[in-house]
Amino acid sequence: MRSSVSALALVVSAGVALGWPAAAQTPAGSPDAAATARATPALWPMAGSPEAMSDAATEAFVTELMGRMTVEEKVGQTIQADIGSIRPEDLLQYPLGSILAGGNSGPGGEERGDPQGWVDLARAFRASAAARPGARVPLIFGIDAVHGHNNVVGATIFPHNIGLGATRNPALIGRIGEATALEVAVTGADWTFGPTLAVPRDDRWGRAYEGYSEDPEVQRAYAGPLTLGLQGELRPDRPLEPGRIAGSAKHFLADGGTAGGRDQGDFRGAEQELIDIHLGGYVQAIDAGVLSVMASFSGWNGVKHTGNATLLTDVLRGPLGFDGFVVSDWNAHGQLPGCSNESCAAAFNAGIDMFMAPDSWRPLYENTLAQVRSGEIPMARLDEAVRRILRAKVKTGVFREERPVEGQLQHLGSPAHRALARQAVRESLVLLKNEGGVLPIAAGARVLVAGGAADDIGQAAGGWTLSWQGTGNVNEHFPGGQSIWAGLNEAVAAAGGEATLSPDGTFAERPDVAIVVFGETPYAEFLGDLRTLDFVPEEPLSILRRLKAAGVPTVSVFLSGRPMWVNPEINASDAFVAAWLPGTEGGGVADVLIGDADGAARHDFSGVLSFSWPRDAAGQPLNRGEPGYDPLFAYGYGLSYARPAVVTILSEESGVTSAAGGADQYLVSGRINPPWSLILEDSGGQTRLGGEAAAESPRGGVSVRAVDDLAQESGRRLTFTGPARAVIWGPPVDLRREINGDLALSFRYRIDAAPAGALSIGFGDVLVDLTDELAAGPAGEWRIHKVRLSCFAEPGPEAIESPFVLASSGPATISVSEIRLSADVGPANCPAT
Repeated sequence: MRSSVSALALVVSAGVALGWPAAAQTPAGSPDAAATARATPALWPMAGSPEAMSDAATEAFVTELMGRMTVEEKVGQTIQADIGSIRPEDLLQYPLGSILAGGNSGPGGEERGDPQGWVDLARAFRASAAARPGARVPLIFGIDAVHGHNNVVGATIFPHNIGLGATRNPALIGRIGEATALEVAVTGADWTFGPTLAVPRDDRWGRAYEGYSEDPEVQRAYAGPLTLGLQGELRPDRPLEPGRIAGSAKHFLADGGTAGGRDQGDFRGAEQELIDIHLGGYVQAIDAGVLSVMASFSGWNGVKHTGNATLLTDVLRGPLGFDGFVVSDWNAHGQLPGCSNESCAAAFNAGIDMFMAPDSWRPLYENTLAQVRSGEIPMARLDEAVRRILRAKVKTGVFREERPVEGQLQHLGSPAHRALARQAVRESLVLLKNEGGVLPIAAGARVLVAGGAADDIGQAAGGWTLSWQGTGNVNEHFPGGQSIWAGLNEAVAAAGGEATLSPDGTFAERPDVAIVVFGETPYAEFLGDLRTLDFVPEEPLSILRRLKAAGVPTVSVFLSGRPMWVNPEINASDAFVAAWLPGTEGGGVADVLIGDADGAARHDFSGVLSFSWPRDAAGQPLNRGEPGYDPLFAYGYGLSYARPAVVTILSEESGVTSAAGGADQYLVSGRINPPWSLILEDSGGQTRLGGEAAAESPRGGVSVRAVDDLAQESGRRLTFTGPARAVIWGPPVDLRREINGDLALSFRYRIDAAPAGALSIGFGDVLVDLTDELAAGPAGEWRIHKVRLSCFAEPGPEAIESPFVLASSGPATISVSEIRLSADVGPANCPAT
């Protein structure tokens, strides 16, 4: 079906079909793109790393060390490997400069490993690096501590940045940086990939919650205090104080400005907009001494930043005056024209000093070494990068033998840090509505607490929490943490009342007031991208309407990583609170909602919107200062007990169809999710089915009918009588970023009749034989199988129309349900293709 259509046309049609502007699909590296993605340094503001970053003693030490280093050791400094793909003993052979722990990596492969395991892992890697003969340059260990030390069980999980943006409290941000640094340092890491300075301009972006605000004024106010909180002030002739860690301002540049809110996408616009909006807090972070900058996956007018020397070198090293080192994002170099994950001189020559090469580090090291020896990478460029990395290592303190705070695990999730996080929660809450004075809740009240999120710390914490996507977490994974329900229950009891938890909102005795906690379930990049901002789960609204019909005053606490269209839920609530993603300290919600024993407010609402709230669900960019700006609740809006206001009944016309599917979910809750269809194929032709129509239909050698799985008719039974295929088909979609992101094709299945031939699973045009794997379990038992998308990377589809194919060469009966992309990959080997 694709043979007569160019790859470029496929990518363009995929973007249009999924709601991305056609202009956003210009291929990277095209001549037209290069002409419109060339920065003019004279337009950019002046900044500069402090003189203490490159003081005379530091430079002399680095010069002497480099004089003893071999070219192999120098190249090693430019390579960073993920702990999931490297062992400590590998460092005896490969002189790498850095390791990282990605979102799904942990000690011994355990995402939720114990804190001592993190300490032991760091020490094991450092010991191996020190045992290698030669210059013996210590490692620098980086980790994504983006809302506290969020990878480690027992750490304090602060609100995500979208909530912190609502506090408008730079001093608080600095204290959070200091607390985070200490918790990271005690577990053995040296460096965090933050502050995140993205300025999200399209709330459909799955990383919107990592940005403080749609307006760069907040990033400018926060970047300096957070950098100083993490690192402390740089001083000449000495490293960071114990308990401080290196920071990394990210993602340079305009990752929050990609067309359609597509992660790893393209910013289409003029250079002045890059400067006025997306430069955000980088000036302030550089002036504060941030030791590294992470280049973005994204691009500008079709040219990926990772290969744009005019930004990485001419601007960053020119007017911005940055003297630290630039690290790339996860295998981002492999997205440049002419490059792969295993080889990319172009990125290095453009200004990348350290490759983040999580699983490609070994061949990338060998190829980079060969490119230096051949002159493709000039020796002067290598020495420049190594000097920058060593300079930052000296300042970070990795050459210092003593680590006085490492292993002092009493600081992890300490009472002082949890109190700070609780303050951040209460200051981040934004009151959108409070009719009839339902808040604060009076003393002695009978309070019903409803909603599945009320007693779920994992949902309150969101993505980038213990795992990359933040899924699979339960309250036991947060020792010392407090759910919103637990905080409410404690506060209500202290005020002389009684609280009851009822997730479905039912009650035997009518309560005085109900608090319903609901919202988005955890997600991160890739899987968090949306086509609309329609909040689609139906259960919260049904609970609210049932309570309203019973005459129960109702307070909604909405958990989300972005503003969403929730007009029906707001209408059904007497009070509505945007609580964002508050983290582990749910008591901060109760601090503001529940009055004291005298009925007076213990804390007033102080948070204000740092993102404009949408009037409809379409999700088109909505930012203060843009033409036609007409939000439901404007940037800076926020009621309080001292500043009440009436909210009228809101329109419940969403402006979008209810069938707003995603590019990562194919069969969900018994429906083929638009824009996808189910095609049944055999030698005689094909039959196309879509949505609920795919419940029951024959096609020669294969037929389909609905079956029950997790819910009534949520699965599909495929009966093959001969060679045939069942294909999820839709508009061509470019899934190269998902392949790079280590996602998996996941599906639930049940073997109902043993296959008489081969069963194969396909992704695009590539089929893999899974007969043995699928038939290994007992017949009649539902199971889940996952195949890494990287298994389908060759020949590397640019765009595919069929993200799931099930083919049988003979008679077989197999039921399938929940076909989707998954970030929870787990250990898996690629089957033979």
